[in-house]
Amino acid sequence: MTEPERRAALEAIAAEVRACTNCRLHATRTRSVPGEGDPETEVVFVGEGPGFNEDRLGRPFVGRAGDLLVKLLAHVGWRREDVFITNVVKCRPPDNRDPQPDEIAACAPFLRRQLEALDPAVVVTLGRFSMATFMPGARISQAHGTVRRVDPATGAADALAFAMYHPAAALRTPAIERDSYADIAAVPAVLLDARRHREPTEAGPAISSEPEPAAPPEPETRLALPSAADETAPQLTLF
Repeated sequence: MTEPERRAALEAIAAEVRACTNCRLHATRTRSVPGEGDPETEVVFVGEGPGFNEDRLGRPFVGRAGDLLVKLLAHVGWRREDVFITNVVKCRPPDNRDPQPDEIAACAPFLRRQLEALDPAVVVTLGRFSMATFMPGARISQAHGTVRRVDPATGAADALAFAMYHPAAALRTPAIERDSYADIAAVPAVLLDARRHREPTEAGPAISSEPEPAAPPEPETRLALPSAADETAPQLTLF
């Protein structure tokens, strides 16, 4: 898929999301929130659902949690414009309650089609509802900072999932915020690993589908990750 084709596909999905009445959430929304970002990115961040500010503006992660996500991205030298950001439900649940299973199911085709269009190498899950889509059965307290091969049925045909806490949880709990900075520092290494697996090679050992700690890149490709000023994190492109 070319860049114009990918952009057109994402906008077509966004138009459907804006007009969607497939679940009860449409009745209380101000605006739906399809998602936004670079259509050629290799990394997609998936949260759980829009909050108050997102509902008003129709954009994902624009409140305090979004501010923290921007800081987390800057920690590895990336910007929000370098990635694609969306949620498992595209309309705000009333009073910021948890999204219900039927609401997640109603939005699932939109997320699947977005991932099919984007073809990411890495899907970063933000929070337990997003994680449940890509790492079913995992507990976020144990799975954050770990990697699992994504089921192609999600729409991401050849990708790794990397679990993180939701930024809103990090805002409430300093220990989770510290964990989040440590976790995001591993994402560029996960991207390098995903790139290697996507390259045409002779068949090698199968990758376990169970969560496992994110492995650092091999010495010859190791990246320095810790600071926002560091420009050695892998450039985000769709290859």
